[in-house]
Amino acid sequence: MATLLYRLGRGALRRRRLVVALWLVVLVVAGLAAATLRGPTASNFTMPGTESQRALDLLADQFPAASGATGTITVKAPADGQLATPQGQAVVQELVQQASTLPGVVGAVNPLQVGAVSPNGRYALVQVQFATGGDDVTDAQRTAYEQVGAAAKAQGWQVAPGGEVLGGEPEIGSTEALGVLVAAIVLIITFGSLVAAGMTMLNALIGVGVGMAGLFALSGVVQLTSTAPILALMLGLAVGIDYSLFITSRHRQNLLDGLSPEEAVGRAVGTAGSAVVFAGATVVIALAGLAVVNIPFLTVMGLAAAGTVTVAVLVAITLQPALLGFAGRRVLPRRLRAVPADGTAADEDDTDVTDRPAATTTEDRNGFGFRWARLITRFRVPVILVGLLGLGLLALPTPDMRLALPGAATAAVGSPARVANDLTVEGFGAGFTGRLAVVVAGDTSQATAAAVPQVTALLQRTENVLAVAPPQLSPDGRTALLGVVPKTGPTDEATETLVHDIRGAVSGIPDADVLLTGVTAIGIDVSEKLSDALPIYLLLVVGLSVLLLMLVFRSLLVPVKAALGFLLTVAATFGITVAVFQQGHLADLVGLDTPGPLISFLPILLIGILFGLAMDYEVFLVSRMREDFVHGETARQATISGMGHGARVVTAAALIMMSVFGGFVFLEDPVIKSMGFALAIGVAIDAFVVRMTIVPAVMSLLGDRAWWLPRWLNRALPNVDIEGEGLRTHLEEQTPTRV
Repeated sequence: MATLLYRLGRGALRRRRLVVALWLVVLVVAGLAAATLRGPTASNFTMPGTESQRALDLLADQFPAASGATGTITVKAPADGQLATPQGQAVVQELVQQASTLPGVVGAVNPLQVGAVSPNGRYALVQVQFATGGDDVTDAQRTAYEQVGAAAKAQGWQVAPGGEVLGGEPEIGSTEALGVLVAAIVLIITFGSLVAAGMTMLNALIGVGVGMAGLFALSGVVQLTSTAPILALMLGLAVGIDYSLFITSRHRQNLLDGLSPEEAVGRAVGTAGSAVVFAGATVVIALAGLAVVNIPFLTVMGLAAAGTVTVAVLVAITLQPALLGFAGRRVLPRRLRAVPADGTAADEDDTDVTDRPAATTTEDRNGFGFRWARLITRFRVPVILVGLLGLGLLALPTPDMRLALPGAATAAVGSPARVANDLTVEGFGAGFTGRLAVVVAGDTSQATAAAVPQVTALLQRTENVLAVAPPQLSPDGRTALLGVVPKTGPTDEATETLVHDIRGAVSGIPDADVLLTGVTAIGIDVSEKLSDALPIYLLLVVGLSVLLLMLVFRSLLVPVKAALGFLLTVAATFGITVAVFQQGHLADLVGLDTPGPLISFLPILLIGILFGLAMDYEVFLVSRMREDFVHGETARQATISGMGHGARVVTAAALIMMSVFGGFVFLEDPVIKSMGFALAIGVAIDAFVVRMTIVPAVMSLLGDRAWWLPRWLNRALPNVDIEGEGLRTHLEEQTPTRV
C-alpha cells in the first residue's frame, strides 16, 4: 500500500492544477446538489420492533386525526381561583380560539371543559393538535405557535406554549468557529509557517465542504436525524485537519532530510499517508459498524459521519499533495527553507519546485518529545501504576450512568420548551410533563369494550399512577386510547419502573392487545435497547482493534495493549461525563443549566468515535516505533525515536480535535453540548494519558517481546506495510532521486 500511495502522491503533485480543479468541481457540484435536493431532518427517535413503536403505528392507523404533533400551552392566572371567574374563563376561551386558528393546527381543547385545571384554579393546560408530525411543522407554524397568547399576557397572565411540536433542529452558530480558530493557531505554532497552516486548514475545509454538501444532498432520499449533520461536521473538521497535519509534517521532515519536493511528498503520502488511510479506515469501520445494532437513526448517524471521514481521507492523500506542490518549500519556516546548490537565495514565488534540491539538516534529538520519552521509559513502572490509578478514579462514576432521550426538563433555561415545562411542573407536578398512553386493541369492538374497564382498574391500582383519563375510541370501536399520568417526571427512575409495572400488569388481558407508548415510554424503550446493544458493540470494536493492529504491527501484545488502553479511555471518559452532565459537578464551567441523564445514544456513539480516534494516535505513534525497530534500532531506542518524532504532531492533532469538539460545548442544546464535551475529554485522555504516557511506558517494559508474532500467524496475515518497509526496498531498486 505504501508504494501505491507513494506513486499517488507524486502523481498528484505533478498534476496539481488538474487535481485542485477536479476537487473544486466536486465541491461546486455537491453544493448545487445540496441546495436543490436537500430534505428536512428528523428530530424524533423511532425504534422499530419495540412495544411503544408498535403502539404509535397502531394509533396512526386507528386515530389518523391524532397522528400529528401535539402541543401543550400552559396557562397561569395572576391569582388562585381566577380560572373559575367569568373574566378568567373569557381569557382562556379567547386563548383556545386563537390557538385553534393557528396555521397547521387541527384544533385546540378548552381545559375548562375537560377538567385540565389545577386544584387551586390558577393553572390550565390547553391541548393543541397539529395536522402533521413534528418534523413536518414549518418554522413559520412553530413561530406562530410560540407567540400565541399575546392578549392574555397583556392582562398579566403567563402563557407558555410547549410540547413535542417545539422540537426542532439544533442551530449551528458562531461559537464552534472558535474551535476552528484555535485549531488554526495550533497549526501556525506547530508549523511555524502561515503557508503550511493555511494550506492544511484549506485542505480540511474543502473536504468538510464536500462531505457536508454530499450529506445534505442525500437527505432528500435518506431521513437524517437533526444531530447527524452536526456529528458529521464535528468529525469531518477534526480528522480532516489532523490527517492533513500528519502528511504535511512528514513532508516537511522529508524536505529537511534533503529530498526534492516531489520525492518528499511521495514518501510522505507513502508513509504518513498509509497511516492516514488505515486510521481513517478504522474510524469508518467503527462508525459503519453502528449498523449492526439495528437502530435506524443510529445507523444513519454512523454512516453520515463515516462518509465525511472517507472524504477527509481522500482529500488528504490527493488534494494535500497537490497543494504542497504549489507551496513548495514555503511550507517550512523561513529560516529552514532550502538554499539551492548554486548558493543563491531561493525565489519564494517560484512554484515549479519538482526538482529543486535542498540542504540536509541534522535531526535534533533533544526536543520535548525525545526528552519526554526518555523520562517515561526510565520511570516506566511508576508511570504505568499512576496512569492506571488515575484513570480508574476518573471512571468511578461510570456505573451510575443513566440514559434517556432529551426532554424539556433539561433544555436551556429560558427556552420556550423549558419555560413551559417548568410552569407545568409548578402547577400540576412533574408527571404531567411525561404522560403515558395505553392502547387497547381487540379483534372486535365488543372485545375492546370488555377489556377497557379491566385495563383501567389495573392502571389505577398500579403504584406511582396519579390519574387515568377516560378512554377515547376509534371510529370502529376496536381500539381505545387511555391517558396515564405518573406521579414522577419522565426521566425519573420511578417512572421507568412504572412503565415496566404497567406492562406487567396488563399483559394478561384476554382477547385484547394492550400496548404502552408515549414520549416517555419511547425514551425508555430506546435507552434499554441501546444499553443492551452496548456490550455487543464494545466487544465488536475491541475485537476489531486487536485484529487490525495485529495486521499492521505484526504483533500480539501491541494490539492487546492498545485495546486495553482504549477501554481505559472509554471508562474514564464516561466517568467524567457522568460526573458533569448527570451529577452536576462543575456543570457551570460547561454552561449546563440542569444536570440529567445522558442522551441514550451517547455511550455507543462515543465508543465508535473514540475507537477510531484512539487507533489514529496508536498508529501514528507506534508505526514510527515499528518503522525504526525494523530498520535496526533496539526496542527502547525505537520507542524513544517514535515518541520523539510523533509527540509534537500528535500533541498538535489532539489539541486540534479538542478545539473542534470543544467548540460545540458552547451550543445551548444539551445533547450537542454533551457530545462535544465527551469527545473533547476522550481525545485528551487518550492522546495525552494513554497514548503518549502509558503506551511508551508499556512498550519500554515489553522490549523486543512487543513485536513477537508466531511464525504461522505471520505467514497467514497479509502485509499492509504502513511503515513503508516495502517502499524503501522499492526506492532502493530505482535510480536515486537527485538531491
